[in-house]
Amino acid sequence: MGSDTSEVALDLFPYLKVYKDGTLERIAGVEVVPPGLDPQTNVLSKDILIVPQTGVSARIYRPNFVIKDQKLPFVVYFHGGAFCVASPAFPNYHNSLNKLVAEANIVALSVDYRLVPEHPLPTTYQDSWAALQWVASHKEEDGHHHEGWIKDYVDLDQVFLVGDSAGANIAHHLAFRIKESDLGQSFKILGIGMIHPYFWGTNPIGSETADGLRKELVDKWWLYVCPSDKGCDDPFINPFVDGSPDLAGLACHGILVIVAEKDILRDRGRFYYDKLVKSGWRGKAEIMENESEDHVFHIFNPDCDKAKSLMKRLAAFLNQGSGKGIVE
Repeated sequence: MGSDTSEVALDLFPYLKVYKDGTLERIAGVEVVPPGLDPQTNVLSKDILIVPQTGVSARIYRPNFVIKDQKLPFVVYFHGGAFCVASPAFPNYHNSLNKLVAEANIVALSVDYRLVPEHPLPTTYQDSWAALQWVASHKEEDGHHHEGWIKDYVDLDQVFLVGDSAGANIAHHLAFRIKESDLGQSFKILGIGMIHPYFWGTNPIGSETADGLRKELVDKWWLYVCPSDKGCDDPFINPFVDGSPDLAGLACHGILVIVAEKDILRDRGRFYYDKLVKSGWRGKAEIMENESEDHVFHIFNPDCDKAKSLMKRLAAFLNQGSGKGIVE
């Protein structure tokens, strides 16, 4: 791979570079850490293959000590990275999931979906959907292919989708797909936690109008990830264009939208929340704003007070269905 900058055809800072000979260099999200017991949080994790046909895997997490016969809420987590970088094994995501599982006393499955450009969209959504189907299969009596940690520790009537950035976008799309599929008859999503969701659009709104530089950057990312004639108004990234499903049809009982004050995506998250509240959707919508913080700050600075407060709010959201509150 060439490192001479003159050979760079496209610089998608801070994610990756594309060279003129077609090779790709991922700059962000490339480090990996193994699963295992995390001594800080006392959370166990392991990697599992969930879709042998495509090689899609996941990292599953649970508290090291679970009270006998106690069934815990279950989170299916989708990591961020603009659809083109990172994985559940990326140290920041692994650390974040350990903290979330410890804070909320849950079991979590972090999906390792395939990335753009090697696997163009909608592969990411298809992989995430296949992971959800695999989770739902644990409700069937035939336990031959069941994962022991789900069978032994999970309450499958308390399933949540959680994601940050691109992962929140994925959760949104899956919630509609569930409603339209046979899965929706037997498998219910209690809630969706959207952290700094990655939605966008051609026409700037809110703070985007005053920040042309960052708007241009986000445009550039999306046009690389999804080169289509619809551009930044592709329904994958803009949930409010013609032909997008009505938010009233979201298949879940509650949504927590978290936005960050300095994030260029902030106003899209607020807009999503406002539209949801006015849509006639029958669930409960909540919004939280992280003041003076930028996009996914909690992933990169997990020990700051605001990151801890984000985790506590998310944990409370995940525990409300159990009636048990947050487990200290």
